[in-house]
Amino acid sequence: MFEQAQNELSTLRDLMRFSVSRFSEAGLFFGHGSDNAWDESAYLLLHTLHLPLDRLEPLMDARLTSDERAAVLRIIKRRITERLPAAYLTNEAWLGDYRFYVDQRVIVPRSHIAELLHEQLSPWIDDPWAVGRVLDLCTGSGCLAILAAQAFPEAQVDAVDLSPDALAVARRNVDDYQLAERLRLVESNAFAGIAGERYDVIISNPPYVNAESMATLPDEYRREPELALASGEDGLDFVRIILKEAADHLNPKGVLIVEIGNNQSELERAFPEIPFTWLDTAAGDQFVFMLHREDLI
Repeated sequence: MFEQAQNELSTLRDLMRFSVSRFSEAGLFFGHGSDNAWDESAYLLLHTLHLPLDRLEPLMDARLTSDERAAVLRIIKRRITERLPAAYLTNEAWLGDYRFYVDQRVIVPRSHIAELLHEQLSPWIDDPWAVGRVLDLCTGSGCLAILAAQAFPEAQVDAVDLSPDALAVARRNVDDYQLAERLRLVESNAFAGIAGERYDVIISNPPYVNAESMATLPDEYRREPELALASGEDGLDFVRIILKEAADHLNPKGVLIVEIGNNQSELERAFPEIPFTWLDTAAGDQFVFMLHREDLI
């Protein structure tokens, strides 16, 4: 089929139709930047052809060279046969207008906290320029730490992760954004490597997938590091560490922001005494909680 496509298809429109058909036929899972075969096909084709990612329609009837056609068919085939998220095929992921390098050493960035950082955590932070220190726990690719550095221009940011491989990816992104003087990468198991350090803001998109969900994840998610996904039987193992130790690392009136996926009910049952505030995001108000230091002591 791919050999026939190489010989018979000629325009971007042809290749888009072919890609959508093959992706749908293969039953791919979409959840790493797009949620359907059309959007993912458009992204992969435009990226492969070095075209603007927002300029599909005017180019639909453009004819491809044989080399361009071969390159497009190659990435379509890899997406199907390897079940790799598109971000691993292109080595890039986007959070809003911010581009980050990614590979299989880190999960594909997709945190709801990015949206909140774009708003400088308003209204929970009165003065973004008064924030002096920020911690990003479980930083992965460093994306949230970088967005935090942009949101709080006077802050020093610590980005912590247990994985040296993840920190190598984060280093590349920190250097790309020229933030090495303001953003420190720390290899640490949770708070162990930053004993005695205190922050005005702690953000975290930690592992939060429970055991039942881990057993049924689509193949695309299984290409991501399990260390960054799995968090025990109920998905709350790492969040328990955060809730136990965060107060010791927050300044008075400091703010803790944590993403917990679909675990709101489980979390509230496990910690009925903690007054969680659930923050509104485009996806809903049940995925990210906020606490002040005083709520934890």
